[in-house]
Amino acid sequence: MPPPSLPRRDILRLAGAGVLAGLAAACGLGRVSEEPAADPATTRLMHSAGRLLARASPAARPARAAGGLSRLGLSATDRDGVLYLPSGPNVQRPAPLLLLLHGATGSGRQAIRRLERLAEDRGIVLLAPDSRGYTWDLVRGGFGPDVEFVDRALARAFSERPVDPARVAVGGFSDGASYALSLGLANGDLFSRVVAFSPGFVADVVPRGSPRLFVSHGTRDEILPIETCGRRIVNGTRRLGYDVRFLEFDGGHEVPPGVAEVAMDWLLLPA
Repeated sequence: MPPPSLPRRDILRLAGAGVLAGLAAACGLGRVSEEPAADPATTRLMHSAGRLLARASPAARPARAAGGLSRLGLSATDRDGVLYLPSGPNVQRPAPLLLLLHGATGSGRQAIRRLERLAEDRGIVLLAPDSRGYTWDLVRGGFGPDVEFVDRALARAFSERPVDPARVAVGGFSDGASYALSLGLANGDLFSRVVAFSPGFVADVVPRGSPRLFVSHGTRDEILPIETCGRRIVNGTRRLGYDVRFLEFDGGHEVPPGVAEVAMDWLLLPA
């Protein structure tokens, strides 16, 4: 769903903050910016601009090498999230990681379910945190607590299994796809690829790096219509020079198994 109008934040706006303004449309765009982190207060400022600080290290000693699904254990409430580690003989080699973001009213466990087998077969680590509220903070008014929690979840995942820094991706469905696109463009120095299943919008962020984008959308989507959402986002990001693969399918607001499989294979394509 589109976000409400995002409040302007009393923070320094860097040159280029309006680079995505041309995407403003029926699906809605907000504007955010960023400052380098140096202390807790500035870290909070970074999070309010959608910036993530956790980084993968292929040389990190894994705290747990066994495969399978586990709860993140970062929240005392039911809103926590899950981590899926593939098994097999190559668990000590740096693996690709996909940060997966659920749709509105969903959970990480629901989001990860359809991709577990695909990730196991391909050796991809899946990280699926829960939003702090019924959906992601950006949709409800602006970046903040969900970015902080995602940052903690990434740090946890990076400590559990060696991860290839060049193959860290973010993806999601519906509201989660909009959030993934917004975080992905703001953190292209962390995410090399972004997967957006049926997105509704992308925030006007200060872009970093040049992540490659995969967008899928159903031609009969009645919740987030393809013409005003998926196609508009794809056309806008392509005009800005992003490498975008766009997959339209005959269907509604969903992620068909075949589309999920194509996306997971795309994550492993050479840069």
